[in-house]
Amino acid sequence: MRETSHSQSRPDLLNDPISPTLKKMTIPMIFGMVTLMMFNIVDTFFISMLGTEPLAAVSFTFPVTFTVISLAIGLGIGTSAVIAKALGSNKIEEARFDASVSLIVALLLVILLSFVGYLLIDPIFTLLGAGKLVLPLIHEYMNIWFIGSVFLITPMIGNSVLRASGDTKTPSIVMGGAGLINAVLDPILIFGCGPVPALGIEGAAIASVVAWGVAVVIILYVLAVKKRLLSLKAGNQTAGSAIKKVLKIGLPAAGANMLTPVAMAVMTAMVAHHGPEAVAAFGVGSRIESIASILILALSMTLPPFVSQNFGAGKLGRVKEAYIGTLKFVMIWQFAIYILLIALSGVISQLFGKEQAVIDVIKLFIYTIPLSYGLQGVIILSNSSFNALHKPMNALFLSVIRLFVFYLPFAYIGSEVAGLIGLFIGAAIGNVFTGIVAYKWFVKELEAICSQTVTE
Repeated sequence: MRETSHSQSRPDLLNDPISPTLKKMTIPMIFGMVTLMMFNIVDTFFISMLGTEPLAAVSFTFPVTFTVISLAIGLGIGTSAVIAKALGSNKIEEARFDASVSLIVALLLVILLSFVGYLLIDPIFTLLGAGKLVLPLIHEYMNIWFIGSVFLITPMIGNSVLRASGDTKTPSIVMGGAGLINAVLDPILIFGCGPVPALGIEGAAIASVVAWGVAVVIILYVLAVKKRLLSLKAGNQTAGSAIKKVLKIGLPAAGANMLTPVAMAVMTAMVAHHGPEAVAAFGVGSRIESIASILILALSMTLPPFVSQNFGAGKLGRVKEAYIGTLKFVMIWQFAIYILLIALSGVISQLFGKEQAVIDVIKLFIYTIPLSYGLQGVIILSNSSFNALHKPMNALFLSVIRLFVFYLPFAYIGSEVAGLIGLFIGAAIGNVFTGIVAYKWFVKELEAICSQTVTE
């Protein structure tokens, strides 16, 4: 009886109307995404007030911290897919055990990765090009960041567990709360206040770790006490089988995440051939993209639990309806965003560009690449839906195809043929081709699963 009431307390992803359910789940995630962006902006703003060297030191840390965060994101994707499918199949105890195992495994992997990183700070950052003046500052920041990374992983995996159950509101509140704590502590710990000494760049790292620590306490309370989504009762499975399920999806997902910064580094190198003004404008364009695509990123976290639960329940018709309906909405939404960007192109370019050459390239970017954001949404949502269907290698291959078969090669060809405008148009065409491949591949895979289900 208790089990049943718990099941009923969860959002009903299996029976409620599809569009209102996804809307209800996605709106809180948009809030969460905005607070995460603010988290990074606040950190960068206060550190920039310390001077060029501290800001350079933190910039050097991004590839390393992103590696750890990519692992956490990948494990979170695996956790969400496994637990959502179990909940959809009404295997509540299995879902609880999987959640507990996921938290422990993620914690151990991040501790191992951070320990290695901690020991190799000097060789890693020297390889990245950090000089002797910046290395001591990197130590100040990364010594604390690596130790505190254990507090980063728990909320990320915990939020994935909650999203798998259909709860997107709590993760957004947790992310927002952590961002607020970080914003309040940053100036106090960086510059000092009353009895608190000025800790500089070290203070920024401590502020982040404290914010994560508070998030850990909240998320564990919600998971263990309020939602009762954690249990060490293995039931019919073993710890080994639970670990295998999560890593089977989590590791390829982490790998796919790590491909993006590699591709962006190659893209930046191509843009650099057209001068520093082009690089500056492309940097602005990348920020425009992250804001313009915020709905897509939110949907990439809310559509997969819906897909996984209905996949577990054998309701594949609802999976297809949700997938196609979401893609239609994204295409219309992103076209409206493109029109808005065109209308505001003069204001945006003047706001971010100080030289006429930079202003011109920002406008050029806005008129070309954002036109393909709808198709880019198709790629991202197909990728996350493949993971939700427990097809992680499809998702990984789709990422490889997108970046290294279409996006970068088309951008390069465009650059050789028509210069910078050709590069941007080539990148946009790359998104179009990949979007078509992604849609056709996912629908074909879903039909194959339907046929297999009918046969069985």
